[in-house]
Amino acid sequence: MSEPEQARSTLEIPIELSFALLGAADANLRALEAALDADIHARGNVLTLSGPPADVALAERVVAELLAAVRSGVSVSPEEVRRSVAMMTDGSGESPADVLTLDIISRRGKTVRPKTVNQKKYVDAIDEHTIVFGVGPAGTGKTYLAMAKAVQALQTKQVSRIILTRPAVEAGERLGFLPGTLSDKIDPYLRPLHDALHDMMDPEAIPKLMAAGVIEVAPLAYMRGRSLNDAFIILDEAQNTTAEQMKMFLTRLGFGSKIVVTGDMSQVDLPGGATSGLRAATGILGGIDDIHVAELTSVDVVRHRLVAEIVDAYAEFEARLSRNRPHPLSDRRGRR
Repeated sequence: MSEPEQARSTLEIPIELSFALLGAADANLRALEAALDADIHARGNVLTLSGPPADVALAERVVAELLAAVRSGVSVSPEEVRRSVAMMTDGSGESPADVLTLDIISRRGKTVRPKTVNQKKYVDAIDEHTIVFGVGPAGTGKTYLAMAKAVQALQTKQVSRIILTRPAVEAGERLGFLPGTLSDKIDPYLRPLHDALHDMMDPEAIPKLMAAGVIEVAPLAYMRGRSLNDAFIILDEAQNTTAEQMKMFLTRLGFGSKIVVTGDMSQVDLPGGATSGLRAATGILGGIDDIHVAELTSVDVVRHRLVAEIVDAYAEFEARLSRNRPHPLSDRRGRR
């Protein structure tokens, strides 16, 4: 048998970009070689690629995309390298450089950007639609990216205020049984929204903006009876709304406003097996023009690598339970 065809390519990296591309101790280079079937060797600022022709061609394209990102000032890590390879091979047609260089907001040298194709589609959908549902597991950036778009919209005067809300529901707890004033009771539910705000805005300015009503952070119950005009409104943890609460919230939409609803269908804490308002709304409203449902998956998890694996393991476990659970009707027939 003849030996498989091999290809070889040499790429010269601009000297001033070689460290940023290859990473400290060539960490990015090792990540690139681990993610591809081509052999990659660096000597100074020259990369040598060898292996099957298709793999060498893919390696060339990935290196070109990463170089474009580095030229735009993106700090490339091994995680960005792995995500870039995934984008080039998932059939989406998205350019990793376009995804990694899409700046939303910057503060004190830190820039918020999407990190995956689905995150970029989510951010683009927020720009293009009036109501967007961001649905996906923990760690996929649903709330954080929505907050960044809200701050961007406020800073560019697209809206005059930001309204952030969550349902104050958790398994086994009711507000009436918690100690303290009403503010003390609801603060733990709203703390994640405060934390994200502090990442994106000057912490000293936030109390002033809240006192002036430019930024409002409140439980979902406070939205009833209002018409929210000229605002960027985020409903977080929406899987814990009832169908009635979700309808109430969505019908608060006023002129010049935008709504982003985020939630994780696998973390419903509603008592008594009540139907999640998020699940109901995405099923009822998905076909309406100017309403978009953005779905994120474990591939879009941007926390520790193990978080994505934990999400997948639980999803697989729950799917097995569902397959093995007897249908209620068949169970009754068996007892007759």
